[in-house]
Amino acid sequence: MQLFERTLGQWLEHWAEETPDREYIVYSDRNLRFTWSRFNLRVDDMAKGLVAIGVERGTRVGIWAANVPDWLTLLYACAKIGAVCVTVNTNYKQSELEYLCHHSDMHTLCIVNGEKDSDFVEMTYAMLPELKTCERGHLKSERFPHMRHVVYIGQEKHRGMFNTSELLLLGNNVADDRLNELKARVDCHDVVNMQYTSGTTGFPKGDADSL
Repeated sequence: MQLFERTLGQWLEHWAEETPDREYIVYSDRNLRFTWSRFNLRVDDMAKGLVAIGVERGTRVGIWAANVPDWLTLLYACAKIGAVCVTVNTNYKQSELEYLCHHSDMHTLCIVNGEKDSDFVEMTYAMLPELKTCERGHLKSERFPHMRHVVYIGQEKHRGMFNTSELLLLGNNVADDRLNELKARVDCHDVVNMQYTSGTTGFPKGDADSL
């Protein structure tokens, strides 16, 4: 397979096989280290979790977080199953978040507590008030009809949201064969990431990137 024919997920699997014990990611402030092989396994588990809640090729998955370990995990997990990772600016306020979620047809939004003086959890509840009364996995938003799930990146529990552990647990019900089937459908020309412009001359525009 030539360089330009590999997907992001295939590159991860390549290096996990070639250099399984070499360190790939180090979070020194968290005393957390991942080798290529360990990170690849984590990504597969996360990908299964996403599949379990209905994410597949072309599904938009938003990540609203700064530099946390599972930001990369979610990006690669999306790449492996052909989902589109939509990066959400951590400086966004309510109106900007709502515009992006609506414009991108976002299916799943993954969030942390917040950044600086912004409370991401409360802004998400303000955008999706149905979360406070619905069971996890049963979100039906009148304003955002494509939105089905909110995932909290971490162990805290929030009404209507899956946390990371719960998402990984759901993934245990997804067979390896199913994951491999989805991986096989991914093409290097598929969109893997969507980033929005700053919007200085109008509404932000989505820039689609492939690999």
